[in-house]
Amino acid sequence: MSTAAKVMSKFRLAVVQLQVTRVKADNLSRARRLVKEAADEGSKVVLLPECFNSPYGTSFFPTYAERIPGESTQMLSEAAKESGVYLVGGSIPEEDGGKLYNSCVVFGPDGGMILKHRKIHLFDINIPGKICFQESETLSPGNSLSMFDTPYCKVGVGICYDMRFAELAQLYSRSGCQLLVYPGAFNMTTGPAHWELLQRARALDNQVFVATASPARDETASYVAWGHSTVVNPWGEVISKAGAEETIIYANIDLQHLADVRQQIPITSQRRSDLYSVASVQAGSG
Repeated sequence: MSTAAKVMSKFRLAVVQLQVTRVKADNLSRARRLVKEAADEGSKVVLLPECFNSPYGTSFFPTYAERIPGESTQMLSEAAKESGVYLVGGSIPEEDGGKLYNSCVVFGPDGGMILKHRKIHLFDINIPGKICFQESETLSPGNSLSMFDTPYCKVGVGICYDMRFAELAQLYSRSGCQLLVYPGAFNMTTGPAHWELLQRARALDNQVFVATASPARDETASYVAWGHSTVVNPWGEVISKAGAEETIIYANIDLQHLADVRQQIPITSQRRSDLYSVASVQAGSG
């Protein structure tokens, strides 16, 4: 492997666990500052949390929703350019054509928009005595897979509940993604039960790196996020993890480690495609 290839096979990833308030301008300015801090620490890819510009909740989505491009995506574009990073902009409530979406917009180091991922799977659950939440009361689902290329690796994007659907991660992995990113806001019921478990499962099943970005925990909010933003390696090991407070976590992504894992346990070549398959009926990005 050439020296240049060795350099490109390693990069620093930053995950920003932001304390989200009801003041959008404060959320945006603090996110921008933390993106710059992450870049100053050598990060090449930076991940923000789900609903980073707005409190999470169906009652907030219509009020905080923006068109894209808009105020929040303008800040993301400027932050990516001034810091020279690939910025995965968590998610924001998006308004388009009278419908609302939970959307993640990714920007490159030149400030240009690379893709927009609309949350595919809406969080509609009812756990008696614990939590009932219906995103579909206000949101519409996206209908596209979302992947983007960097000089380091190909990245697949999902949002929160998307992580529970193993088929999506399988499709991303089969399309060449080596890193999967999920801005998410698991709650105090599903968080301790499944947050880390799902990330490790997606990483292990597909032999990829998985990174998740949660809002920091606010005990006074109507929806209390679990926090614990995490990065998992292809061996299924947690290599970086936050607590509940606002912070930035870092992980050194080593794609040679990924290649080694895939060589040691060659599940890709040993799949029985004569017996089963997972297929995409609609490929694409956006």
